[in-house]
Amino acid sequence: MTSSPSNSPATHPSRQKGLTLIASGLLVFALSYTIWQWLNARNIESTDNAYVTGNVVQITPQIAGTVVAIKVDEADRVLQGQTLIKMDPSDTQLAYDQASDQLAQSTRELSAQKINNAVLEEQIKIKQAELERSQHELQHAQADLARRNLVASMGGVGKEEFEHAMKQVEVSKNLLSSSQSALQSAKDQLLANRTLTQSASLYDHPSIKKAASKLSEAALAVQRSQLVSPIEGHVAKRFVQLGQRVAPGTALMTLVNLDQLWVEANFKEVQLRNIRMGQDVELTADVYGSSVVYHGKVSGLGTGTGAAFSLLPAQNATGNWIKIVQRVPVRISLDPKELKLNPLRIGLSMDVSVRTADKSGDFMAQLPRTDEGLSTHAFESQSKQSNELIQSIIKSNAVSK
Repeated sequence: MTSSPSNSPATHPSRQKGLTLIASGLLVFALSYTIWQWLNARNIESTDNAYVTGNVVQITPQIAGTVVAIKVDEADRVLQGQTLIKMDPSDTQLAYDQASDQLAQSTRELSAQKINNAVLEEQIKIKQAELERSQHELQHAQADLARRNLVASMGGVGKEEFEHAMKQVEVSKNLLSSSQSALQSAKDQLLANRTLTQSASLYDHPSIKKAASKLSEAALAVQRSQLVSPIEGHVAKRFVQLGQRVAPGTALMTLVNLDQLWVEANFKEVQLRNIRMGQDVELTADVYGSSVVYHGKVSGLGTGTGAAFSLLPAQNATGNWIKIVQRVPVRISLDPKELKLNPLRIGLSMDVSVRTADKSGDFMAQLPRTDEGLSTHAFESQSKQSNELIQSIIKSNAVSK
């Protein structure tokens, strides 16, 4: 018994209605995707060649020394100004003590010279009085000789008395010459002493400034025997070991501030035509998956491809040349609040989508930065303590009349 055509599966009303609905759904989906692609997706540039990066701060000593203490280890959090490493301070402390004694001695010597100026002034007054007395005695002796010479011509004065008067004149002349020399010597000594002490204050005198500079250098060396953290962050890597003899510039450990990270996305050169400064960016990290979405902005576009700045740049002027699409790094800033909620690590992979609909931004940065950029205040206290120490030594060793 054969079935009638009206009851076949192909012509069954419910089956036909279902196929129609499926076809309509597919058509609506295709149309919706096309509209979405036209309105949205065509204004998005994406890449998975993106990685988290940040400032990796190396801790290096400024003086040579032997490591006697390591206060932190890898993954530890550190504060700005916190002591990380201590070196043996024996040599630096010895140099500091010598510089301190030299400054104290220079201060006392200069103070004594300043006081000596007043003593020399009094001596000049005494020498001036002696000179005037010698001049008066010479005038008296010359007048006495003139009277005896007048009387001697009439035979009223003996030869011995006349010769004595002449000898007295010679003695007076010698005394006058000696007084003049003594007065001039005292004036020269005062002038020389004033030249050595002519600065307005002890702090401005060259010898004090030289000794203070040596002490400041020694004090800084003592302080630099303790290495402090210039930033707040985490210890990423430690290379130093106890007892190690280190030289200036040796990398001892690295620090990273995980609150100041950004993403470096490497876009193909054909994608750069639509990317501008300030465009909105959505990012996801492999470590959290698509459930955590970060929001950032394009903050900088590289000035060259990665190959151009590689250690061994490609030499394309060869016969066997194959064109390779180059990539340019694009810097993307992250929202600090989102970064604090879901911390990232340097080197993590990211998926980046840049919304390129708004092309009002610049293709490259046009204005220089006006903020202070990266800076640290961890070392300001060192120079302040050094200056306070110098003033204290000078004040305690200055001698006043």
